[in-house]
Amino acid sequence: MAINHWSKMPLKSLCSRIGDGLHGTPSYDDKSEYYFINGNNLKNGKIEITPNTNRVAESDFNEGFIELNDNTLLLSINGTLGSLAFYGGQKIMLGKSAAYLNFKTDINKFFYYYFQLKDVQLYFYNVATGSTIKNLSLKAIQNFEVPVPEKTEWKAIASVLSALDSKIELNNRINAELEAMAKTLYDYWFVQFDFPYSPPLEGCPQDGVGIGKPYKSSGGKMVYNAALKREIPEGWEVKALEELGNFKNGVNYDPSNPGEIACPIINVRNISSSSYFLKNEDLDTIYLRESDVKKYAVHKESIIIARSGIPGATRLIADIAENTLYCGFAIHFELNNYENKIPVFFFLKSIEQLIQNGSGGTILKNVNQATLNALKIAITKDNSIVSKLNNAIQLMFSKINLIQKENEQLASLRDWLLPMLMNGQVRVKDVEEERLNMAAEPIVKYNG
Repeated sequence: MAINHWSKMPLKSLCSRIGDGLHGTPSYDDKSEYYFINGNNLKNGKIEITPNTNRVAESDFNEGFIELNDNTLLLSINGTLGSLAFYGGQKIMLGKSAAYLNFKTDINKFFYYYFQLKDVQLYFYNVATGSTIKNLSLKAIQNFEVPVPEKTEWKAIASVLSALDSKIELNNRINAELEAMAKTLYDYWFVQFDFPYSPPLEGCPQDGVGIGKPYKSSGGKMVYNAALKREIPEGWEVKALEELGNFKNGVNYDPSNPGEIACPIINVRNISSSSYFLKNEDLDTIYLRESDVKKYAVHKESIIIARSGIPGATRLIADIAENTLYCGFAIHFELNNYENKIPVFFFLKSIEQLIQNGSGGTILKNVNQATLNALKIAITKDNSIVSKLNNAIQLMFSKINLIQKENEQLASLRDWLLPMLMNGQVRVKDVEEERLNMAAEPIVKYNG
């Protein structure tokens, strides 16, 4: 797929070198600064390094050193094919499932998008060998005939598409900040117990309307709780989660015996690809009977916890489609009192973090209903404190959801433009004119 007047040439003629990483297992060293990167670390143009990413010994890094630069494009070639990332100067050693394409110029920015075309991804899949685990050979990559537009043309196309990606990335950073702010507020009030407090000795009522000093730091009375083995504010209580609601495992369905209702389903990969709110995109669809749909449908107050894959990962629901269900590898928490949703959500998120850090202890190695039911949370009897927390955090959550929707629209526009720009149905000039028209639209004024 390409505009007809573009010339074509094999990919190897555009690169100074095309190769892949180490075929074998390196020596790992947790104290090393060199990360071992494979195809599964290449995501959305970036090299993803997580706490689980192995580090290789410096001696192995030096022995297998591969020079990468700003014009390098990394491509997954084993297992999952076609994932892409730019090299950003990280200290990395590549494994065999990651190929590197050292382009002679910065045309790698164009090919980052060209390789994402469905036809190109299909080509990678079709020329790959192996039935169970696909492998894209270096020879197939080197001889791949690719279009080569004029520099002004490919730069313009890459600029339009990367502008959309940059806006999506900026939005993601804003949402990450909002999430961090919400967590900080919860920690301050419900972990450090410095919720707004009006000391009675200073003539303030105990309704939170007075001075609003931080409770614990201002000398608010604390009492020892044997269940938590720590002090909690006087008047608070400790509840097991089973006292606050009901956990239920998701649906295990039989594809050979479908029902008549189409249902989007939340799988573990959807939980894995989100942070606070499950996205209403990229959900698979299954067909179930009405009785099962009623039994496993989520709603806006649902809390979803992963049982496997990333056990303990906890998510909320926002703007989810009708009849959306959760899979058998997830657990649904139905609260008796929805006012407790935000405190309980952040409490469960703290467990998720413990598991990710490997410090959750033996009780948290298996996340199931029994484990979750037994977890204990300190919670206030003063509804006004919970209400204030909810109001403050809900403002942040609303903004997060708005930004998430905007990102879905931007991604949809980018994915629509990508093939259109590549096959000439849309020109960059058209996109720019549309942008100018949008900018010239009169400002709508609202009375009120």
